[in-house]
Amino acid sequence: MAPTAFPYRILLAWLILQVAIVLGEFPTSFKLKRTIPSSQQLNVSQLIAHDAARHRRLLTSYGGVVIFSLNGDYSPFISGLYYTKVFLGSPPQEFHVQIDTGSYISWVSCNSCNDCPQKSGFPIQPNFFDPRSSSTASLVSCSDQRCNLRLLSSDFICASNSNHCNYNITYGDRSWTSGYYVSDLLQFDTVLKGSVTTDSTGTIMFGCSDSLSGLLANPDGAVDGIFGFGPQNLSIISQLASKGIAPNVFSHCLKGDNGGGGILVLGQIVEPNMVYTSLVPSQSHYNINLQSISVNGQKLAIDPSVFATSSNSGTIVDSGTTLAYLEETAYNAFLNAINSIVSLSVQTLSIEGFLCYSIISSVSISDVFPQVTLNFTEGAYMTLNPQDYLIQLNVNGREYWCLGIMATTVQQLTILGDVILKDKIVVYDLANQKVGWASYDCSQSVTVKTINGQEVNVSGAEASSSSPPPPSNSPRPPSNSPPSFSSARRKLPIRDQERIERELPLSTEQRIGPKGRQGLRDDIISDQIETVETRLMIKEVIVLLCFDQLMI
Repeated sequence: MAPTAFPYRILLAWLILQVAIVLGEFPTSFKLKRTIPSSQQLNVSQLIAHDAARHRRLLTSYGGVVIFSLNGDYSPFISGLYYTKVFLGSPPQEFHVQIDTGSYISWVSCNSCNDCPQKSGFPIQPNFFDPRSSSTASLVSCSDQRCNLRLLSSDFICASNSNHCNYNITYGDRSWTSGYYVSDLLQFDTVLKGSVTTDSTGTIMFGCSDSLSGLLANPDGAVDGIFGFGPQNLSIISQLASKGIAPNVFSHCLKGDNGGGGILVLGQIVEPNMVYTSLVPSQSHYNINLQSISVNGQKLAIDPSVFATSSNSGTIVDSGTTLAYLEETAYNAFLNAINSIVSLSVQTLSIEGFLCYSIISSVSISDVFPQVTLNFTEGAYMTLNPQDYLIQLNVNGREYWCLGIMATTVQQLTILGDVILKDKIVVYDLANQKVGWASYDCSQSVTVKTINGQEVNVSGAEASSSSPPPPSNSPRPPSNSPPSFSSARRKLPIRDQERIERELPLSTEQRIGPKGRQGLRDDIISDQIETVETRLMIKEVIVLLCFDQLMI
């Protein structure tokens, strides 16, 4: 029978190896043979396709997991966002981008941008993507299917004087970014087993922004761009999943305390206490069905219809929003319930628009503030301890606890932002159309289910330590100072409100920005690469040869 032949084959190979060693004839070098004849010339796109197929085989065969280490934190008094380091192009250029599950469009600042921030309040060095310096960059034309899919949206524009797929995104406060789409390599780390990593690549479509305005151009909290992980086809996860590079599920664990940070995994983090609820189908965001809110086990008198999903209402899971938001009547009921419980133990005051509490006695917040429960369909629930909805603030040696949940003013949206999502594993399972969560210490390693069903333990440190240092494209020195206290407090609630207002469709006239972007894009596609040198690593060849033999 076939299963019994496998051990004999291994035994025979072992015996031959021992004889060769004894006779002194074991080869000290390997003769490599080209899989592509030297007479056959391949262009860059063909080589990329060849490498991508190999990377898919590595991920599937050895249980690879793609991970990104996160920086930043949830507190609006410090940074108020989570971002990661990514490498784009060939050779790779380094960028720091915000991870945003509330949008699908990804973009980075372009070197042709004149109004992009030249410095950042974060300890990062602003960088600008230069398509001409990448041998694998190509422009996305209006005839490209990916552009055609979005032409019905005013986010995508085809200029009358060119064939370039442009975009123009306007936010609720009239801040906007505009630019053009390019296609290039995203280079990332794949953890095979334990701390063993290998470099992988995937071709993605992303924006090259040559114009920013409003809060996007504010250097206090500036990053190099945004990577959208929403449920639409052009989000990062959807693009990689459609190519077989990553499963159609991703997870994150956002650290709340001790400097923040965390991990983003292209795969499913598994945890015994995970709770799942179904996504509302055919939505442009991660909408879930919130049914009620309980405070200390008592269900609040809130009309369930305010949570129903419609064109301007519903409950959204969004890592790009700093705080949490409730529809106004739900917020009032929630706030009244909180205040009725804590009124005798705290003093209240307003600090830069936040409702803050000072505890009178020397007890912990868990002894004063109640537990809150968000109840969803299918029996799912999310338990919020006081630290999950309050934000600590120290002023002149005095401790305050500020409410991280606010009322929406323009829509009936409930948004679960970073203040709620922190200190939890959150899984976005697009394949099975559900979202799950579990409380977790995000400073610890996590267990991830790989494409082939294996489970691998990974941590954010493995991603950050293995990334190759690409050459810097900007001589500007980084700023090591954090965002100023006052500017961060004023900026972040406004930025959140901007995102909420953005859910309402704007007219085409409101989205129109600067025009006439020319020159750079035309230069990219004129370059032809005649030859490409491919370097083979002996260890990878041995692994692949051994795997192929064992699978016979």
